[in-house]
Amino acid sequence: MSTLEGKVWRFGQDVDTDLIIAARYLNTSDPKELAKHVMEDADPDFVSKMAPGDIIVAGNNFGCGSSREHAPIALKAAGIAAVIAPTFARIFYRNAFNMGLPIFELEESAEIAEGDIVSVDMDKGTVTDKTTGKSYAFTPIPPFMQELLSAGGLMNYAEEEIKAGGKA
Repeated sequence: MSTLEGKVWRFGQDVDTDLIIAARYLNTSDPKELAKHVMEDADPDFVSKMAPGDIIVAGNNFGCGSSREHAPIALKAAGIAAVIAPTFARIFYRNAFNMGLPIFELEESAEIAEGDIVSVDMDKGTVTDKTTGKSYAFTPIPPFMQELLSAGGLMNYAEEEIKAGGKA
């Protein structure tokens, strides 16, 4: 899972967890049900327009607001391959990796337009906008965090470790 590629969907600054998945849907933790309503209050037609493998590119402070695991779960279950933004709220950052949703901090994310096709090389730490030909560098995700993502999140990673008897 070192390279991801998808169509870009743009969102602005300070996209909070209530915009990602509205509180009225928090009576379920079923990922399939949450996926039906992801980004609904920001764009009511988002789920019908996006396709599995698409990538969200946003402004600063993505995932701010309430600390809820439902937000990265909903994005991942809807098929979002990754989120790219200059900054993420700290709790969303941890929740995203714990749930297996790749996120990338890229200062120049504002240069990437909706509808562009981007490729993310997690090993090299590059985002390439295939539409414009521009490439951007970000700090690569540490190997352990990549292992979390490859396993599908913290719980899957821990389960694999237990079955393997640990790495120690």
